[in-house]
Amino acid sequence: MSPADEPSAVSIRYARRSPGDGRYNFLRPEVYLGVQERQRAMLQLFRQHSMTDLAALRLLEVGCGTGGNLLELLRVGFAPQHLSGIELLPERYRQARQTLPLTLELVEGDALQVPIAPGSQDVVMVSTVFSSLLDELFQQQLAAALWQWVKPGGAVLWYDFTFDNPHNPDVRGVPLQRVKALFPQATISAQRVTLAPPLARRVAPIHPMLYTLFNSLPWLRTHIICWIAKS
Repeated sequence: MSPADEPSAVSIRYARRSPGDGRYNFLRPEVYLGVQERQRAMLQLFRQHSMTDLAALRLLEVGCGTGGNLLELLRVGFAPQHLSGIELLPERYRQARQTLPLTLELVEGDALQVPIAPGSQDVVMVSTVFSSLLDELFQQQLAAALWQWVKPGGAVLWYDFTFDNPHNPDVRGVPLQRVKALFPQATISAQRVTLAPPLARRVAPIHPMLYTLFNSLPWLRTHIICWIAKS
């Protein structure tokens, strides 16, 4: 299979997933605790890198899904006219379009085919995208595009898991070394986050504090959040 076939392969792999998977319902304590943890880590990165005027930042999310991350960004102070998203899967794109304000630009399709101006974005965000891309050359092509779109002084904001899921051959973990190989010119700061989901599903329903307790052990965290800076 050539890299050009990877977007179609992603669509097929997503079609195999169970619709309405209850494991990701926000009423589950491990879900909202994981989201809150990721939000705190993300906002800390913006502060650390002196990007405090959120309403002035231009941010593009590649693989924006149903719009959940973009909705979070609106809530913390980003301006809708400065946010944009690209989504490959038609049904997810339609849900995002119904949820988000019309002043927030959304594009349906393969991100590599979307005409984004070089250096036009303060931040390009990818959340659990590369773990769904099994073609390494396509990963490299997409990483190069993200890097081109970021302006000097900006960054790629990355969140993804680092370990393979033995029960799901349609995804593959992306360790930090692979992130570094995809962005060889970047200065990367990374933090381990997110309690291993199988463990979180067991302990958080007993008491939410158990999520925090187990998550205090870094080796039980399965994801990384990275600030991939362009000097």
